[in-house]
Amino acid sequence: HHPYRDRDVAFLNDSTLIFSSDRNGQYDLYALQSASEDEHSLFKSLKHNIIRLTDTKEDERNPTVAPNGKTLTYQKGRGMLISADIEGDYDLTGEVALIDGWDAPGDVAWSPDSKWIAYSHPDLDFNHEIYIQPADGSREPVNVSKHPRPDSDPVWSPDGRKLAFLSSRNNGDDDVWFAWLKKEDWQRTELDWEQSKELEEETPEDSTKVPDVEIDLEGLYQRLQQVTSLPGNESDIAISEDGETFYFVINRGSRQSYDADQDLYQTKWDEGEIKALTNNNVAPYGVRLVPGQHALYLMRSGGKISRYNLKKEKLESLPFTARMEINHPEEQRQIFAEAWRSINNGFYDPDFHGENWQALRDKYKPWALQASTRRDFGDVLNMMLGELNASHMGFYTSDRAETQNIRTGLLGVAVRMTEDGAEIIHVVPDSPADREVSKLQIGDIITAVDGQNVAGTDNFYRLLNGKADTPVLLEVRNKKGENREITIEPTGSLSSERYNEWVDHRKELTKEYSNGRLGYIHVQGMNWPSFERFERELVAAGEGKEGLVIDVRYNGGGWTTDYLLTVLNYRQHAFTIPRGAADNLEAEKDKFRSHYPFGERLPLSSWTRPSITLANQNSYSNAEIFSHAYKQLGLGTLVGEPTFGAVISTGGVGLMGGSYIRLPYRGWYVKATNKNMEHGPAVPDIEIDNAPDYRTGEDAQLKRAVDELLRQIEG
Repeated sequence: HHPYRDRDVAFLNDSTLIFSSDRNGQYDLYALQSASEDEHSLFKSLKHNIIRLTDTKEDERNPTVAPNGKTLTYQKGRGMLISADIEGDYDLTGEVALIDGWDAPGDVAWSPDSKWIAYSHPDLDFNHEIYIQPADGSREPVNVSKHPRPDSDPVWSPDGRKLAFLSSRNNGDDDVWFAWLKKEDWQRTELDWEQSKELEEETPEDSTKVPDVEIDLEGLYQRLQQVTSLPGNESDIAISEDGETFYFVINRGSRQSYDADQDLYQTKWDEGEIKALTNNNVAPYGVRLVPGQHALYLMRSGGKISRYNLKKEKLESLPFTARMEINHPEEQRQIFAEAWRSINNGFYDPDFHGENWQALRDKYKPWALQASTRRDFGDVLNMMLGELNASHMGFYTSDRAETQNIRTGLLGVAVRMTEDGAEIIHVVPDSPADREVSKLQIGDIITAVDGQNVAGTDNFYRLLNGKADTPVLLEVRNKKGENREITIEPTGSLSSERYNEWVDHRKELTKEYSNGRLGYIHVQGMNWPSFERFERELVAAGEGKEGLVIDVRYNGGGWTTDYLLTVLNYRQHAFTIPRGAADNLEAEKDKFRSHYPFGERLPLSSWTRPSITLANQNSYSNAEIFSHAYKQLGLGTLVGEPTFGAVISTGGVGLMGGSYIRLPYRGWYVKATNKNMEHGPAVPDIEIDNAPDYRTGEDAQLKRAVDELLRQIEG
C-alpha cells in the first residue's frame, strides 16, 4: 500500500526479514518482524513491526545474512561492502569495511560456518574474479580464480570443502568450476576418495553439525577443477549436502544457444554422468538447495515459485497469490524519484555533462507529476533526460495504449500507379515476388488483389493490409497484354532482403570501380552473427583480391570491435609450403608468402593484405569505436563522414510499475588523443558526402575509398 520501493530481501531467521527500502528518501536497511506476542511466525502473524537498521545519507542495499543469523554484509554507497553483527533489538555493531572501491562486489555468499564470505568483484578492466575473505575483515581478500576471463556466482558446498563458481575460461562460455579449499583434498587420488566415501557411509556424520571450514589460502587459485563443459552457458549452481553432486541450469543466454531449452541438470564433481532433472524448457533461475529438506527451490518465468524434490525426483509447484492496490499519482511520484536517483548515482560523468542535475529535477518534477497519462509522464521524463545531451539513454514505460496491430503484406516490389493498375518498376531479390512459384517481372501490371480492382484505388498498399503471411491472389497483365493469376504469400518485413540487395549492389560497384582487384564487406552490426558473416566474407569476398573495403556505414553498434581488430591486426610471422605445391622450394618461395595454416593454428581468421574503411553519420556506438581504432592504430585510411558521436557503455535499472530507464555508466576515450568519444565522432581521413540517390545509383564514398586503396597498393 506504500509508494516506496522495498526490495533486496534476506531472512535473518524464521521470524525476521531484512530488506532495503527507500521510504526515507534513500535506501536503508530495515527489519520486519511479527508484532504478535503469541505468534512469532511472519507467515501466520497478522501484526508486524518494521525496525530501521541503518540511517545514513548513503544507500544501504543488498543484505546477505550469515547462516548463524548473527552477522550480515551489505552494500553501502556505490563501492563499499560492510560486515556487521546483529545485536539484541536489531542493532548493527562492529561494522567493518571489507571493500571500499569504485564498485561493490556482487554474488556475496557465506561459508556454512559463517566465518568466511566469497564474492565476485571487477577490476577496472571489468574482469570479474572470485575472492574469499574472513567476514571480520581480519585479512585482505584472496583471489581464487585469477584468470583474464570472467568468473562469477560463488557457491560454497554445504560440507565446507569446495567453493564453486562459473567461469568462461574454456570454450568461450560459462562452465561450472570449483576450488578445493584444502590442499589435502586436492591431492587425494580417485581411490582415496572412494575409500573415504565408504568410511563416511560406515560412520555417517551428524547432518545437523555445522562444518568447520578450513582453507589453505596459499596457491588456492591453482587447485581448480572443471565440472561441466557443455556448449552454451551453465548457471545457477547448487551443491548437495555431501558436496558430491552439482546442480546447474544449461543454456542460459549464451550466443551459441539463444533458442535452446533451459533446464535443470546434475552431475558429480568429477565430471561424471550428466543427468537432466527437468525438460521442455522449464527455464529455472535462482536455484537454491535447502539443507535438510532434500529439495532445490527455484523460480520460473512469470514469478512462479517451484521446488525440485530430490527424493521423488519431481518438480513441484508452490502456488501463491498476491494483491496490490496502486495509488497511481503516488506511484508516478516514486517512479520519477527512482529514475532521477538512478541517473544521479550511476551516470558515467559525475559532472552530468556540465548540467545541474538537481536543478533539472526541480524544473521537471512538477510537470511530470501533472501528467494525466503514463505516456505523457514518460515524455516529460525523457525531456529531462534529454537535457544531459547523452546517448544510450531513455525512459520506457510498460503502459501502452491499445491500438490495432495491422501488418501490411509486402510483395517485394516497387510500383508506379497507372490507369490500369500498379506497374512494377523494381523487384527485390529473394522477396515473395522473386520466388519461382510467384514470380513478378518489371513491366507487369497488377490489376487486382483478391478480386479488388487496383485501378482507381487511392492507396494500392491498403489492399494488402492484414495480408502478411497469408496467400493472396493477384491478377497480373504482362507487357504483351497477356493476363495471368498468381498466388503469392506476402511477408511482414523485407528488411533482410533489402539489406542484402544493398550489400550486393556495393559488391558489384566495388568490382566495377576496382576492375575486380578489391573485395567488399559490409559489417551490419557489432554482434556475433555479423562477425561470423565477416569471417565468412573474408574468404568469399577477399579470395584472390589485392585489398579489402570494410564498410561500417549504418552499423548500429554492439560489442565485437576487438574481434574485428584481432583479425585485421594479425601480423604474419611465417609462411608455409606443403609438399606438392612447389617443384623448387628456393625458386618459388615468394609465391607462398601470404599462406599460413589458418584452420589449424589461428584462433580467428586473419587479413594481412591492405584494407580501407568506410564510416558515416549513421555509424553508431561500437561501430564508432571501431572507426576510431582503425584510424588511430594505423590499420588504414578512414573514408566517409564523421560518425554519430555517441559512445557510452549503457546498462539499465528496473523501476516501479514495470518501467525501465537506461543508465550510461562507463565512458569511452580515444587513447591516442584522450578525447571522449561521446560528442567526439571519428573523423575520416578523407571526408566525402554521398548524393541522396546513392543507394540505387553511384556511391561516391565507395568510389573514393576504392581509388584511394588502389593508389596505396600501387605505391
